[in-house]
Amino acid sequence: MTLCPTSLADLSRQLADCHAAKRPVVAVDLAALVAIRDYTPDDMTVTAEGGLTLAALQAKLAIRGQWLPIDPPFPERVTVRELLAKNHFGPRRCAFGPIREHLIGLEVVLADGRVTHSGGKVVKNVAGYDLLKLFVGAHDSLGIITAATFKLRPLPEQEITLSATYANLANAWSAVETILTSPVMPVILDLHNLEADGTFTVRLGLAGTREEVKWQLAHTGDLKSVSTSNSEPNFWMSNVTVHTDSVLPTRLPQALTALGSVPFIARAANGIIHHQGPPRLKSVEPLALSQRLKNTFDPHHILPEAPL
Repeated sequence: MTLCPTSLADLSRQLADCHAAKRPVVAVDLAALVAIRDYTPDDMTVTAEGGLTLAALQAKLAIRGQWLPIDPPFPERVTVRELLAKNHFGPRRCAFGPIREHLIGLEVVLADGRVTHSGGKVVKNVAGYDLLKLFVGAHDSLGIITAATFKLRPLPEQEITLSATYANLANAWSAVETILTSPVMPVILDLHNLEADGTFTVRLGLAGTREEVKWQLAHTGDLKSVSTSNSEPNFWMSNVTVHTDSVLPTRLPQALTALGSVPFIARAANGIIHHQGPPRLKSVEPLALSQRLKNTFDPHHILPEAPL
């Protein structure tokens, strides 16, 4: 069953009815919940409803020179709810971390229709248990995220992206290590093999004041050419399934070598690999805990199961 609520109260009622009837919910469309409920630029916090797209939210924040520091592919398609439920991120995770680090409050409708709130609307809030993080990356399996409060950051005065191409992985990784051991503080540090000629590309993003960017440019090693293209959108638009794995950053060269020639994008500072090869084996150790959480929040299992 697909739910198309017209309001928070409507979603609460519909989920309560499905829970009582033990009727599975296939999908929930939050197209009617797109408001920015609260925005306090001086406090650098915003509360947005789950149906609002990330691009629309960023456009509103940019008017006051602020942004939510998260950059998944195709932000015009990603809603606030999807951003959190699927734990989306992009190349700037290198500097700003995952969405969990910017989330300070959450509104969720549980499977039985109860509306719950966790966290708060201010950055320094330590009341109660930090339950809001349970719903991040849960793929709607524990409840439907209807609104979230985030802490924001100022937009950088300048941001530039540099790139360099290498004939083999060893040379590309050497360039990455040069950056990691330098005083440079990258906002992007990617390594990929998306060019048609079989080469390896390192992308470096620098951001901050003009003086900060100028100073960092003097410590970028081989990475001197300003990048004018980005192969990443085509990677995500491919019909081939993309898998995401993570390793210790120091183990990244070995993990990439094991992938062979399949297309990949590695977030080199974080050890995160997006690739079009077969999935790696997943650990089964957290499954028992995940099932306990599912049984607690959704005892009739009317909401979708989280992917393994």
